[in-house]
Amino acid sequence: DRVQAGSPRPRCCRARVPESGLARPLLAAHSSPLAAEAMIAGSRRALSQAAGHAAAASRGLASLAAPEFETLRITQAAPHVAEIALNRPTKNNAMSKVFWTEIAEAFDWAADMPELRAILLTGGDARHFTSGIDLEDHVDLLAPPAEGAGEDTARRAFELRRVVKRYQEGFTAIERCPKPVIAAVHGACIGGGVDMICAADVRLASSDAYFCVKEVAIGIAADVGTLQRLPRVVGNDSWVREACFTARNIPAHEAATQGLLSRVYTDKKAMMAGALETAQAIAAHSPVAVQGTKVNLNFSRGRTVSDGLEFQSAWNAAMLQTQDMGESMTAAMTGKPARFSKL
Repeated sequence: DRVQAGSPRPRCCRARVPESGLARPLLAAHSSPLAAEAMIAGSRRALSQAAGHAAAASRGLASLAAPEFETLRITQAAPHVAEIALNRPTKNNAMSKVFWTEIAEAFDWAADMPELRAILLTGGDARHFTSGIDLEDHVDLLAPPAEGAGEDTARRAFELRRVVKRYQEGFTAIERCPKPVIAAVHGACIGGGVDMICAADVRLASSDAYFCVKEVAIGIAADVGTLQRLPRVVGNDSWVREACFTARNIPAHEAATQGLLSRVYTDKKAMMAGALETAQAIAAHSPVAVQGTKVNLNFSRGRTVSDGLEFQSAWNAAMLQTQDMGESMTAAMTGKPARFSKL
């Protein structure tokens, strides 16, 4: 089925709350979109904590205490493996304002769950992995100020910078999460989708997937990670620049050839099976070893070999004392699966 090719806990859970009757009065009461959004999010969190735990328990996720979100769905894919799926199928998983807060909360939650050892990041049941930023939901932020509005340019710049930094933090939470994250892409992966998967550890795709650094086509430069992470992921500066300058669609097999993907599968079903197999293979190993490996890989990127080795020696001075070494060796000698404690 496959074609080979070359931390704090979340503040609380969320439930779906209709915007009518809640969001509109708050929006009317606050001239600042950020202030209104913050109050809406706070109200939703206060209302949904109990509902989130109950819904998680009903899905057999009581052991994970998985939170409920508006734009994401968290399920247990296998022992020690969670699936965080984008969940706006009627909008092709477009990234709304709420999404940017929830993606950070979801991965901060995953980082703190001792049962988890690997995470799948998927497009869920939608036709596409993601169509990128929800432009309709961001009109107030992206539209230029009206002539004669008297808005101070510097102050608007400070506000927009706060928004961009918060959106950047959403995807940095994926990179920062110590559990390996496997992005499984089907269909379109547009704009912010490329930013997002570049923060993952492993990227897989179905053969119908395509990728587009779309930002120049809507008059902006990508600002939440693609321009910083994609060159390090693929190592081909010329190809990265061409992809970013032209905003063309890049088919899965080309993306794999350039190093963006580990594998391309014949279809979504095969890809999801392969992604789960990869996650389970990771989860079978010592979480101390796997998470330590991710921490050190992240630390060494962009630093000298000498700096990386120095950090690794200090890290392993403590981690070589783990009981997981003995458990791994025993499993190798007996052929029985190793059993590791939560981390």
